[in-house]
Amino acid sequence: MDEAKLHEFMGKLVSDMGAAAMLANVILGDELGLYKAMADSQPVTPQALASKTGCNPRLLREWLSAHVASGYMEHRDGQFVLPKEQALALAIEDSPVYVAGGIMVVASMFHDKDKLVAAMRGDGALAWGDHHPCMFSGTERFFRPGYKTYLVGQWLPALHGVIDKLEAGARVADIGCGHGASTIVMAKAFPASHFDGFDYHAPSIATATERAREGGVSDRVSFNQGTAKDFPGNDYDLVCYFDCLHDMGDPVGAARHAYRSLKKDGTVLLVEPYANDTLDDNITPVGRLFYAASTFICTPNSLSQEVGLGLGAQAGEKRLRDVFAEAGFSQFRRAAETPFNLILEARK
Repeated sequence: MDEAKLHEFMGKLVSDMGAAAMLANVILGDELGLYKAMADSQPVTPQALASKTGCNPRLLREWLSAHVASGYMEHRDGQFVLPKEQALALAIEDSPVYVAGGIMVVASMFHDKDKLVAAMRGDGALAWGDHHPCMFSGTERFFRPGYKTYLVGQWLPALHGVIDKLEAGARVADIGCGHGASTIVMAKAFPASHFDGFDYHAPSIATATERAREGGVSDRVSFNQGTAKDFPGNDYDLVCYFDCLHDMGDPVGAARHAYRSLKKDGTVLLVEPYANDTLDDNITPVGRLFYAASTFICTPNSLSQEVGLGLGAQAGEKRLRDVFAEAGFSQFRRAAETPFNLILEARK
């Protein structure tokens, strides 16, 4: 036994245990509005924060101390500060790096542990709709900041000729739309176009419809229940998949249906989790996060459906290119990327 290697691993394991415990504290702070109460980055005592939030001051002191020990906050003279940089990630929902709400996805993984035990000992299947409800709200809150930051300003302009079509009036299908965050971002930016959102999860469609009403875009957005292989229409200018194709049991069948649904000069926008093509090249903080999430969410969902290809969240560009080639597309390229996403374009 290599004792030094053992100590190194134990240090990593204890660090990860602390990280997991801190995520629970982040969820607590988000739900109680503690980060928003500290978003001005001004020093505050536990008692003062208790007065602002109606929370117990002794528990707040422990919660604040955990943040200092983790490097999430600063401490001086009995007062605690949420620095501006941390506030962007934890308190300000319009920030492009806001992640606090998305951590509910991690919470759902703990809620669903027993379901994953059964899946591991069985056929591997756990359908999206069978997850804890916090999965759905957490997914929306995790992805929405990226869509608001990049979709209109960078991703769509990276596609050949798509912006001109959207400005003139295009027809767009958003497949696996969930709560409609991506659909509504596009609809607000391009009022001349019409957007159809499809998802097989009925509660998500109901939420998306309400989001469209609240966002004032119901006149040009419709949400309907449907799968990636049976949504209606054959004259779309743009078909979008935002962080969902790899979750599908039959992504080739989905891409083939998109091919039939597009106009001759139509485009597919495929946004997928950032990944290289091999495991060795995905040994990164992002790869670690996405493989772990894929174990609980993406791959079991695929295995719950017909074909059950099980691409997983780290499929990589090559495997995705093969999917679209098999579906009949002749053009496929990486249009853009972020640290968390690959933005891919497919055309007939």
